[in-house]
Amino acid sequence: MKRNLLIITIALLSLFSFSAFISEDDPFAALLKKLEEFTKKYPQEKIYLHLDKPYYAIGDDIWFKAYVVDSRTSMPSTISNILYVELINERDSVKRQIKLPMESGISWGDFKLPDSLSEGNYRIRAYTQWMRNAGQEFFFDKTVKIGNSWANKVFTKTTNQLSIEGNAEKVVSTVQFLDKNGKPYQNSEVNYEVQLSSRSISKGKGITNANGEVLINFTNNQPNIYKSGKITVALTMADKQKIIKIIPIKSTSTSTDVQFFPEGGGLVEGLPSKITVKSINSNGLGENISGRVVDNENMEILKFETKYLGMGAMILNPLAGKTYKAIVKLPNGTEKTIPLPKAEPSGYVLTVNNTDSVKMAIKIMLTTDLLDKGDLNLVAQHNGNVYFSTKIPSAKQLISVNVPKTEFPSGIVQLTLFSPTNLPVCERLAFVNNTLDKIDLSAENLKSSYAKRGNVDFNFRALNDKKPVQGSFSVAVTNESIVTPDPENESNILTSLLLTSDLIGYIEKPNSYFLNDDLNTRKKLDNLLLTQGWRKINWKNIINNQNPAINFQPEKSMKISGKITKGGKPVVKGKVSLFSSSGGFFATDTLSDENGRFNFDQIAFGDSTRFIVQARTGKENKNVQIDLDIVPNQLVTTNKNTGDVEVNVNSTLMPYLSESNKYFDEQMKRGFLNRTIMLKTVNIVEKKNPAPNSQNLNGAGRADQVITAKELENVSFLSQYLQGRVAGIMITNGKPYSMRSMGANGRSPMAIVLDGMNMGSDFTLDDINVVDVESVEILKSIGNTAIYGSGGSNGVIVITTKRGAGTESNYSRYTPGIVTYSPKGYYGVRQFYSPKYTVTPDVKPDLRTTVYWNPHLVSDPTGKANLNYFNTDQPGNYRVVIEGIDASGNLARKIFNYQVK
Repeated sequence: MKRNLLIITIALLSLFSFSAFISEDDPFAALLKKLEEFTKKYPQEKIYLHLDKPYYAIGDDIWFKAYVVDSRTSMPSTISNILYVELINERDSVKRQIKLPMESGISWGDFKLPDSLSEGNYRIRAYTQWMRNAGQEFFFDKTVKIGNSWANKVFTKTTNQLSIEGNAEKVVSTVQFLDKNGKPYQNSEVNYEVQLSSRSISKGKGITNANGEVLINFTNNQPNIYKSGKITVALTMADKQKIIKIIPIKSTSTSTDVQFFPEGGGLVEGLPSKITVKSINSNGLGENISGRVVDNENMEILKFETKYLGMGAMILNPLAGKTYKAIVKLPNGTEKTIPLPKAEPSGYVLTVNNTDSVKMAIKIMLTTDLLDKGDLNLVAQHNGNVYFSTKIPSAKQLISVNVPKTEFPSGIVQLTLFSPTNLPVCERLAFVNNTLDKIDLSAENLKSSYAKRGNVDFNFRALNDKKPVQGSFSVAVTNESIVTPDPENESNILTSLLLTSDLIGYIEKPNSYFLNDDLNTRKKLDNLLLTQGWRKINWKNIINNQNPAINFQPEKSMKISGKITKGGKPVVKGKVSLFSSSGGFFATDTLSDENGRFNFDQIAFGDSTRFIVQARTGKENKNVQIDLDIVPNQLVTTNKNTGDVEVNVNSTLMPYLSESNKYFDEQMKRGFLNRTIMLKTVNIVEKKNPAPNSQNLNGAGRADQVITAKELENVSFLSQYLQGRVAGIMITNGKPYSMRSMGANGRSPMAIVLDGMNMGSDFTLDDINVVDVESVEILKSIGNTAIYGSGGSNGVIVITTKRGAGTESNYSRYTPGIVTYSPKGYYGVRQFYSPKYTVTPDVKPDLRTTVYWNPHLVSDPTGKANLNYFNTDQPGNYRVVIEGIDASGNLARKIFNYQVK
């Protein structure tokens, strides 16, 4: 159940009581009003993708369900209606991007993993165009391991030895090359290149030893600049084929980074403060340490240690005139001295005890010089919505406030203390895990065990506050004996939408904070927020009216828009036509406005659709320029999830790869899956194709006559050149006619196909700028025109332009008044195959690694939904993961288990 936003009217005070009301004429009320207006004007979206498995193999399908919410309301987003999902490889290159329609924040899709891909640490990234304004730190960006055994000849296993020589870091990498049966590739040539931060550090070659190993030595002379990278190795096989592998270098350093974070932002002399510690090793993972704090006279003040993922806390009361440093004992036995932040002589301290399950105990301390200087203000807000705000008199040095957690939604709460002059002086994050905004899922008629290929038929019921809810749910079923889960490290709808989507940086083992809701877990989660060091709302920007730049508007629908000009001036009420022959003929018209702008919106089309945009003035003048609105692609930055990167992906996933191989081999036997045929390098001498980039349906260059760009070098008009030079063709008013097209109703012009698009009967040869033509193919004979059907019955002229030929750009403007455009279209989502053995018995083995996937299961008004599927032939402990959301933004996640014997 969603709670209305409110200002708590009564704060429970341990020392005294005061009013939580803020008068309308209070300057601080005006600041909160600014925040409210900012949040409404610049809402943000958050994304989570539910994947069917935690890792994959080449040959697999990645199935996913997208949940997109409005961070201001936590409800399914209505800001955007289009979602982008990308598969990114270890080279930070987008291997696949799909565009999906989205309704009420819900969408789903899939990626096929063909054997043209290699194994590695891939990323799945998802975002909307509107999210790009806030920055890609808030995109869904998950690292998934993808192994390759079924279509792989060479397996590598790498170990690294790190050492320090002066100011340089030396690395000795031992790379072992094995075949699928574990036999080493002996006496094989290996070429390699080492890159750090995209800079080439070392190149060389070697010969593998009896164990299939080769040593690669390199030195990082600039460790402060070059942090991580990759080794590209090429193994030469016995048949001279080269197999290339990419091996990640997570770090060249053995150092441990230790940082100290005072609660609230800073230390103040004479005021005790909590200081959290975060220790991260060179692989990006938390590493536990111990140490002691000494003052400037080398007197030991306290001892500390981290107990979970390199995080811990201590209490320090800094004294006037003292400075402090931490002497840290690292896991390798060495010590490191780190100065602690300097304490200020005057200021405030904000401390929060968030370990209680029902309330937050807040304490505010101030130095004596700040007493009776005016009222302070304490604000608690969640994604820009204020849930608690109160004035605090500065008459005493210590003020305590207890705030009930039930008044907050689940997620990160940002607490800010403001000075009497309304400047933020202390700030910290706290987490609330409220049961009121969760959907409780329970199973009905789910048995504890089933037979192989047994029919699993059960209902689950969705309740919120003991009332049935209708929601959209996704279901993934896997066999834990084949797909081993990592409960602490797996992302899910709760960890993503409530925690990681509101933080910048890598979060290690995010689900460990949600497996239990006990005192120890709440302490760990509090340490995480105190060491993450980032705030979502920047109060200084709010105070100074510094609004974010909006470069990308929300996408409500697909559109093709732009501007037409003539002589640099906008064309008013110009006629603009849009048409396409991809998947059937489509055409529509519009007029440009007073600024020369036009817009074709509310259209929907699939991927690989090609359009022609034509424009002319109101007086039918075609000599105009069309400039389409093109949204630039999103750049790919380096992977932030360094802790999830695995150097030896295949070795780590070998148990899963062995099982998936059996499934893929069976799929091949049935004809459902094919390997790419890898050919050895063969040099073939052939006649040069005169039309290499043509989209001629017969094949590039297969025509009755081909005219090249060289032949057209001194030609002004295409119609003049073709007249008399091509047998059997006549040109009338710029339109070509075949002598074969004489009929009872007169002649019909030949079809003109420009860069793969049929231009229609109104198009003439002289609409094309000759200098932009790469080739012209004349199709007259039945053998060449038949493939075009009735549209080619009068003959076809296939014209390929120089800029329309390549694939570097999907937008080509090659002549005034005409552009071709191939925008990204919607992906055609596939359906997960789930066999029905009671209908179609099958004796062949069922070895699916994903037993069942359903991205959109909707509960009825009673909160019920039905699951019906069949198990595989594999015994084991089956895991049913159900996640979902309702219209109010309440979230659901539940795991059920049963045995297959």
